[in-house]
Amino acid sequence: MVTEIMTPAPARAGHPAGGVREVAALAYPIVLTQLSQTVMHLVDCIFVGRLGAAELGALGFAGIWIWTVFCVFSGCANGVQTFVSQAHGSGDHASCGKWAWQGLYAVVLPATLAVTAFAACADPFLRLLGTTPELHDQALAYVRMRPPGIAFLAVWMVIAAFFRGIGDTRTPLVAAVVANGINAVLAYGLVLGKLGLPAWGIAGAGVATSVAEGVGAVLLFAALFRPGVVRAFATRPVAPNLRAIRRFLRTSAPIGGQWLLDMSAFALFTTLVARMGNASMAANQAMLSLLSLSFMQAVGISLAATTLVGRYKGARDLASAARSFRSAAKLGLLLAAVVAALFVAIPEQLLRMYVDDPQVLAFGRPLLALGAAFQLFDAMAIVAAGSLRGAGDTRWPFVVQTSLAWTLRLPLAWLFAMTLGGGVVGAWYAEFVFVAVLSAAFVWRFRSGAWQRAEI
Repeated sequence: MVTEIMTPAPARAGHPAGGVREVAALAYPIVLTQLSQTVMHLVDCIFVGRLGAAELGALGFAGIWIWTVFCVFSGCANGVQTFVSQAHGSGDHASCGKWAWQGLYAVVLPATLAVTAFAACADPFLRLLGTTPELHDQALAYVRMRPPGIAFLAVWMVIAAFFRGIGDTRTPLVAAVVANGINAVLAYGLVLGKLGLPAWGIAGAGVATSVAEGVGAVLLFAALFRPGVVRAFATRPVAPNLRAIRRFLRTSAPIGGQWLLDMSAFALFTTLVARMGNASMAANQAMLSLLSLSFMQAVGISLAATTLVGRYKGARDLASAARSFRSAAKLGLLLAAVVAALFVAIPEQLLRMYVDDPQVLAFGRPLLALGAAFQLFDAMAIVAAGSLRGAGDTRWPFVVQTSLAWTLRLPLAWLFAMTLGGGVVGAWYAEFVFVAVLSAAFVWRFRSGAWQRAEI
């Protein structure tokens, strides 16, 4: 396995470095991993949706605010992949394990404390946001079950980033598939009271996801100590190194900051929708869950681009790094187009997986039509952002995405949804304009070649 990691099969077969074949070979296990995680959320939505529109809306609302708190640490965890892939590409394999441990020291404890504090303060915070009482109570029940899982998720994300950095995308896939199976069984039992388990409703979904994340984290942590991995990449524990952690955070913190400020804007966007009523929020959640089918595929391809751009930049092969971006963009658009076709062809059937409420379905149909076009631009933005991260170009995307989220996304959402009376559909038209502009900005940045001068 170590030999395959160090010398990708497509390169040995004579295909161009960074070509579509190499990106696809590295990306498909990541895409399957991301889709497995999407299925975990999809399963939760389907089971919780059987309880009612308020419960489904609360699951999405609570999940978005938890992710908003956690995403700064998730972004930092992804920085491990940048350091490992560039070290791997330069031939400094012994440094790869070091970056995994410094990433764990930098991310796990702060993430755990932040989400635990959010859960403790969630009751007054959610009331402040002005949601319906039913939505508030259901969201609170879910939030209180999530801190243990988020601690494990932080470990999971750091170690998965290490394995992606060395080109091993199958190990995270195995962990995700096992965790997904456990979540499906537990969610079915604990949400609906099946399999002899108590019916805990939306809180049961939180427990199921947290247990599944714990299992995934343990599997990945154990994989760090496989003999072949230890020999090739020096993954035995090392002490915290403040100089290395500071260097890591200089590159990784802008990724986390970019995700945090962008997600904060999106969480406020979602709060605006939640205040429109349970039906609007349920339709919004169904839309987000279905969009994740495309989003997670794009994220998987983006993570493959991060590895390859980082690897080839570390090896001073800038032409192959640029080719990796172009190949990833082609794959991302192709998969997004497949999901878009489903949105256009069978919107009713897709929405009915979640809920049969006529009002929710009425809101959901135009949302899926808009989502078909939205995800094409979203895929390009995600792939371009991942390619820039692989090169270590993290500060410029942080400034641009944050600025657009707060000066374009939120004002337009208020204008289209509230001032012009467009409701939840109007809010998503604003989201479409935002992601189209963001996509153009990120693609321009990579094509400008500025990433070639970024240092980590």
